[in-house]
Amino acid sequence: MRNLYDLSSYSYLVMTDLAGIDFDRLRSFLVFAEHQNFTHAAETLALTQPALFAQVKRLADDLGVALYRRRGRQLELTAEGVQVQRFARDLVSSSTAFLERLHGSARAETVRLAAGEGAYLYLLGNALREHRKHSPHPLRLLTRDAPGTLAALRSGDADVGVAALTELPADLESETLVSVGQVVVVPRGHVLAKKKRLCLADLEGRDLIVPPLGRPHRTALSRALLGAGVQWHVAVEVTGWELMLHFTQLGMGLAVVNDFVRVPRGLVARPLQGLSPIRYQLLTRERETRPSAAQLADVLRRYARD
Repeated sequence: MRNLYDLSSYSYLVMTDLAGIDFDRLRSFLVFAEHQNFTHAAETLALTQPALFAQVKRLADDLGVALYRRRGRQLELTAEGVQVQRFARDLVSSSTAFLERLHGSARAETVRLAAGEGAYLYLLGNALREHRKHSPHPLRLLTRDAPGTLAALRSGDADVGVAALTELPADLESETLVSVGQVVVVPRGHVLAKKKRLCLADLEGRDLIVPPLGRPHRTALSRALLGAGVQWHVAVEVTGWELMLHFTQLGMGLAVVNDFVRVPRGLVARPLQGLSPIRYQLLTRERETRPSAAQLADVLRRYARD
């Protein structure tokens, strides 16, 4: 199939203006939105940078909204720019699919899932295996943290998302896929390993291996310990369950992780009372009606954490 961004693409030859939108400008903006860099986007489109800048500016003027803004030395899309990016991506996808069906060359629609490393490692394996085995729709996996998953859904990069959220987004459809408890992971010979169950007070004065500031897990743990009047110390700041367990094995400190994490030899996990369960949300875009996305969401509901 020809490049969707190629001016000679058959998709664009059959398009005419829709509600006054110039599709050449819309196409140019879609490429810019993916790069968020005029130089790189212009190279992709085989345009000069001033020509691309003019295309994007005219589209913004046509729509009457700002599509991007400068933050320091970087460019970023505005909320309206993200909506236009999503519209452009959906339009390209639907028009291409229509033309393929029209000419008898339709292929199974690819469905895109965005989720974090922990979800892929511990929650979604069976669901992904089941989808691959029985679904006609190719699956593209995007590894994103929670904010990245939300952004991928809003921009149209992803069709379905899975993320642990403390606040539900108003602009996306969400439902709890699974709730998980939390455990304290300690070396087998540690004094806390003798207990079957721990409470927040057991962490008084302990060195803890935690995610960086601002991460949801760190925030929830810090608030719970503060509320319980527990003093603790940061031993190591890392991202990802595997690194947290690695440093626990090295004796750097104790780790509080989700109970689905597989604990390696030499370590033991003890349930921690006093923390709210972590709820992983199944996320889709509002009014998502494509069969490929609905089918993937259904498989995730049925097989997550089996």
